[in-house]
Amino acid sequence: AGKPFKVAITAIMRRLILLANALLRDGRNWTQSLP
Repeated sequence: AGKPFKVAITAIMRRLILLANALLRDGRNWTQSLP
């Protein structure tokens, strides 16, 4: 909200990387939950 485009993309990428690392660490498989 009100942030430059690059900053928003970087934040999203960082969040996805953290999520992927958490899944790999816990040894769980990715399960996409549909809304």
